[in-house]
Amino acid sequence: MEMTEASKHTTTHEESEHVQNPEPDQVLSQRQLLQLNQKKWWISVLICLFLVLLGDSLVILLLNFFYVQDRREDNNQDLQYKGTWMQALIQNAAFPILIPLFFIFPSPKPNPETINTRFLSIRLILLYFSLGVLVAAHSKLYALGKLYSSYGFFMLISGSQLIFTLIFTAIINRFKFTRWIIISIVLTLVSYAFGGPVFSGEPDENEHFYGIQAWLTFAASVAFALSLCLVQLSFEKLLVKTKRYGNKKVFRMVLEMQICVSSVASVVCLVGLFASGEYKELKGDSERFKKGETYYVLSLVGLALSWQVWAVGLIGLVLYVSSVFSNIVHMCASPLMALIVVLAFDFIDDDFSWPRIGALIGSVLALGSYFYTLHKRNKKKMVEFNQSENNVEV
Repeated sequence: MEMTEASKHTTTHEESEHVQNPEPDQVLSQRQLLQLNQKKWWISVLICLFLVLLGDSLVILLLNFFYVQDRREDNNQDLQYKGTWMQALIQNAAFPILIPLFFIFPSPKPNPETINTRFLSIRLILLYFSLGVLVAAHSKLYALGKLYSSYGFFMLISGSQLIFTLIFTAIINRFKFTRWIIISIVLTLVSYAFGGPVFSGEPDENEHFYGIQAWLTFAASVAFALSLCLVQLSFEKLLVKTKRYGNKKVFRMVLEMQICVSSVASVVCLVGLFASGEYKELKGDSERFKKGETYYVLSLVGLALSWQVWAVGLIGLVLYVSSVFSNIVHMCASPLMALIVVLAFDFIDDDFSWPRIGALIGSVLALGSYFYTLHKRNKKKMVEFNQSENNVEV
């Protein structure tokens, strides 16, 4: 009997030591899991970054193609395309293409600790509706902004969206700024100011109304910045914190957000299109298109798809990194867009000059500065894991 109790005591003592000092294979597997998750995270970030750059490039190419083919100068009309509700609708209307992808991407099982599903659904509906109205508003305001001023002035004022993003994210998301992030922000603003592309749809000098345009673009910048910060907040507080998709950040969240928000924004823009009577001008626009109605429809479809590519990448960067980084990537695409326009179109007096070359270099440095911050954060996580491993072994 005494031998049995002693053996039990010895067994209990060995089990406690085994719990406190895990096997090397277990520690190694945890380290490998952390490294694997970081690699997957980097791949996701790079894919989303590529989608933003690709979407921005396709949009500027197709917009210039659209306005080059629109023969307004032959019909004694203003050069600028005035279908602002149509422009806003195109930015959001292609969301159905994402629905098959939403069901293709795997969805992790909800965590048992998820809060009341009905309560969560009501909050999500209200969130998606609010964001949809906000996205429709800034799409419409941006279209109006381009209508009343030169594209260079429009780009300069719309650069304030990064400033508003910094303000909102500091208040709403409690974002912490590092030295390298601040350097990235400064380089981004400079590159955006000097590296803007030429836009064939800008109005003549006698059609400029800078006062109206400035206010409209500022309002659009505020709406855009606020929508990004609210998307980040919704990811953190609703989709991640409530563990609706488990304990992970998955790409399915991005697709859900974009589909729901774009559907609401499309309905708002569609109502505005018919309520304003703009739909009556669509036939004349298609007949005036140089390459015919087929290319007119194809260009609009291409634009709509390009906007969705851009939006998915942008929201993906908000999910995996932050709203600040997503905005920086979007604005750093400006010099690249200028280069693509120079190569694709033969506009008068337009070339890739030294200021644009400097802006392109500045964009690369801006992204590099932010990536260095992300690298340091991942490295810090690995160091913290190693420290916790050493504490367990002691």
